[in-house]
Amino acid sequence: MPVEFLSDEQAARYGRYHSEPSPEQLARFFYLSPADVQFLAPYRLPHTRLGCAVQLCTLRFLGTFLPAPTQVPAVVVRTLAEQLQVPSDDWHTRYTRPNTIYDHQAQLVAYLDYRVFEGRPAFGLTRWLYAQVSTSTLRPGVLFDLATAHLVAQRIVLPGVSLLARLIARVRERTGRSLYRQLQARLSGAQRDQLDALLVASPGERLTPLEVLRTPPTRVSAPALVAALRRLDQIRAVGVSTVPVQDLPEARLARLARHAQLAWAQPLGRLGEERRHATLLVFVQTLERTATDDVLDLFDNLMTTLALRGETRRRRERLRTLKDLDAAALVLQQAVQLLLDDGVPAASLRQQVLDTVGEAQLRAAAEVVQHLASDEDPALQVLSGSYASVRRFLPALLAGISLEGTPSAQPLLAAWYFLQAQEAGGRSRPKWAMAPRAVVPKSWARRVFPAKGEVNPHAYTLCVLDRLHQALRRREVFAPTSERYGDPRAELLRGEAWEAAREAVARALDRSTDPAVELNRLRQQVRAAYQEVGANLVDNTALQVLEEDGQPYIVLTPLAAQAESAGLARLRQQLSARLPPVELAALLLEVAAFTDFTGAFTHLADGQPAAADLPLSLCAVLLAQACNIGLKSVARPEVPALTLPHLVWVQHNYLRVETLTAANARLVDAQAQLPLAQAWGGGEVASADGMRFVVPVRTIHAGWNRKYYAAERGITYYNFTSDQFSGFHGIVIPGTLRDSLFLLAGLLEQQTSLDPREIMTDTHGFSEVVFGLFALLGYRFSPRLADLADQRFWRLEKEDDYGPLNELGRHLVNARLIHDHWDDMLRLAGSLKLGKVKATAVMRTLQRAGALSGLGRAVAELGRVEKTLYLLAYVQDEAYRRRILVQLNRGEGRHAVARAVFHGKKGELRQRYREGMEDQLGALGLVVNALVLWNARYLQQALEEHQATEGAPEPGDVARLSPLLHEHINMLGRYDFTLPERVAAGELRPLRNLANWQEQLVEFP
Repeated sequence: MPVEFLSDEQAARYGRYHSEPSPEQLARFFYLSPADVQFLAPYRLPHTRLGCAVQLCTLRFLGTFLPAPTQVPAVVVRTLAEQLQVPSDDWHTRYTRPNTIYDHQAQLVAYLDYRVFEGRPAFGLTRWLYAQVSTSTLRPGVLFDLATAHLVAQRIVLPGVSLLARLIARVRERTGRSLYRQLQARLSGAQRDQLDALLVASPGERLTPLEVLRTPPTRVSAPALVAALRRLDQIRAVGVSTVPVQDLPEARLARLARHAQLAWAQPLGRLGEERRHATLLVFVQTLERTATDDVLDLFDNLMTTLALRGETRRRRERLRTLKDLDAAALVLQQAVQLLLDDGVPAASLRQQVLDTVGEAQLRAAAEVVQHLASDEDPALQVLSGSYASVRRFLPALLAGISLEGTPSAQPLLAAWYFLQAQEAGGRSRPKWAMAPRAVVPKSWARRVFPAKGEVNPHAYTLCVLDRLHQALRRREVFAPTSERYGDPRAELLRGEAWEAAREAVARALDRSTDPAVELNRLRQQVRAAYQEVGANLVDNTALQVLEEDGQPYIVLTPLAAQAESAGLARLRQQLSARLPPVELAALLLEVAAFTDFTGAFTHLADGQPAAADLPLSLCAVLLAQACNIGLKSVARPEVPALTLPHLVWVQHNYLRVETLTAANARLVDAQAQLPLAQAWGGGEVASADGMRFVVPVRTIHAGWNRKYYAAERGITYYNFTSDQFSGFHGIVIPGTLRDSLFLLAGLLEQQTSLDPREIMTDTHGFSEVVFGLFALLGYRFSPRLADLADQRFWRLEKEDDYGPLNELGRHLVNARLIHDHWDDMLRLAGSLKLGKVKATAVMRTLQRAGALSGLGRAVAELGRVEKTLYLLAYVQDEAYRRRILVQLNRGEGRHAVARAVFHGKKGELRQRYREGMEDQLGALGLVVNALVLWNARYLQQALEEHQATEGAPEPGDVARLSPLLHEHINMLGRYDFTLPERVAAGELRPLRNLANWQEQLVEFP
């Protein structure tokens, strides 16, 4: 393995002073204690004593000695000379004898109780490296820094940079070879041949079997689902599905699978035999799981499409028969009027109705009403004409997918097994009269069971598939070999693992393991909240408690627009006018220069040396993705780093979710350090909202929604914005699924240094389960509810008196359910906090509050308490409502900037596969963060100059400034990737002069 993984900067920084120590570091590492002074006392010559002191403190600070002890910052020499009271003028010319320097180093190692890097210390580091490499996928550069920190912590003198780099490279290479050997040893000769065959194209074929198998489906149709199931069968036919790999490090296996997913077949074929077989084995097993996901995604999309088509057909039919229904209703109206007429004798009532209306006409009207006004399940009505479409994929689906489920899903699974037996045929085929009936709800029963002992096979099949569709979405039914449709309960902490972690989890969540303690705390909080709102009800002019039909409800006056002073308007105008005009391409290069976010992008094949001018190429690729303009628009044949083939190579090998996430974290962390950003917020508050993108190409990862996508399909990019205007996470959602499914995932899976504790959303992000889970995990959920009058207020004690709000809070929470499931609720929260389970899968399971043995209902009951506390705070505190509104506006402002950046191809997302969508929208989020950071940096500079000339503005005005500006940034035309040397070195561009800033705008086309 090559050892060129160290950047020039990293190699130069190792064991060296790369900047002057800070005052805190001088006080910590360069203070000479009385023992130090006593140790140095025997050295009589001042320059010798000072030189030995410099080496002593250098060892403390760097963990090693310098090749030349005199290569230290002047502030270090000055600090030590003052403490020793010796001159420092000529010490660097006199402290040069090698024997003296080496003798001092040996004595200092013994004095400070350090150890030289050889023997046991070197063996110990090697073992530590093996443990790190075996259990993680740390990049070698990161591992180098961690190893350095480990040696310093163990008081081991750092070895040379080349020695440590070679050791890391050797450990990684040996660990990799060991993993490859273990995986290959588990394969039979026939399995190895099958894997090798994946890399060889058949005669007359352009693509290898590997490239065919890893191409996901894109069309939503019954034939496409059959083809996806056939692809899944072909993956299983490779014959390596049952090879055990669960005992090996999951992180290492994931890296192998990712490499095989993105690499071309030819490079994979050139790998060594052990590595090739190991990589293909892991990849095929991973591919089986993702292919199962594709099948179930297709099934979900297809059932949704059939339902939409059926609904359109039903409405059209309804409109067509509306005239018949009206006519029948008028006939029946005549009969009902006679029935209600008190003047008609009861004895002759029937005869008079028949004489007046006519028996035949009356029977016909009743039949029309019965036929057109049905009480059947709407799903039955819309799917009733879809059996022919279902039949095209049903045999393959029944044969190709294995399902399991929760206890509540057992009737559905019994019906699924019955359909499988029906499809298998043969003598053992069961009769339709034996079909399990528990799966059929009452609304379907009349159509499925038309007469006693009879079963309508078509209706029964549609009923089972409709119930399966809903159960898969809720994860009541799951596929064991699937990534996204797997069992959400499988990874929950349980048994001894939970017993060992219970106390630590409770402490981390600041919760008691005793449910009685928690319920008592909640009762006190609810009482206090009701009493506070009731006591201030007279003075709260925005809140009214009204009553309609005996039911109390609340009305809250909308917030008035926040007043803006003339000083704030002038400050905004002056600061924004001073921002220098800049090309978006140059902006990215400038941000890369002072944050090194491009350093987070690593080659797909780890350990490869960095390409020449990689930051330039990466910025071009990111701009092309974010602006949705394609690589041809930014390619320059005369610039080697910007040629089209090179940009394609960089995009393929460097742009992926994990590198985008790491780079984005650097931008978010850089912005968090700016004083202006800290005036906007501390990073504890965030908002979440979705951007909708039309996807006009064929794909299974987009959904219908006429409101957002008209007649097209689309996706939602659900992103999270901090109170510092930075976007710290984003999730790609097919269609417009309920946003509350993804809220928790955004907080738990984000990789930045921010730690948001409160999140704000619009109404569509709300559910009682979300309130409950957020409270369990120590987060505050603050949605902006549009239907406030319809919200229920809850209580924990029936006997409590809440004064004027007593009738409002009449609904009683089931505290017994919370008490009985409290340990399970803590176990769920701990599993989420520790990353044992996926938040999205858990949210799907709990959303309807009926799964995981009542746990969902218990979480929802806790959520009702937390929702009530939130509502009482919301109606009581105007500042709280305004804070929610301000943060949501920040998220919407970021969306406006993102729309301006994503201007190409009519703003449509034209990626067929989920990975491509995630990469492109991740690049968009990264570029928007770079733009916001650039604006914040220059706004801060403009603000500092404004304060120097016109005095400090009001603190509240500074907090209301915004970096969401883009009028001064050119995103169109020919993209110029050049940067002035001074700006590339970290200096700021000159701000525009307010006196002639309008003339300077002419620079912009």
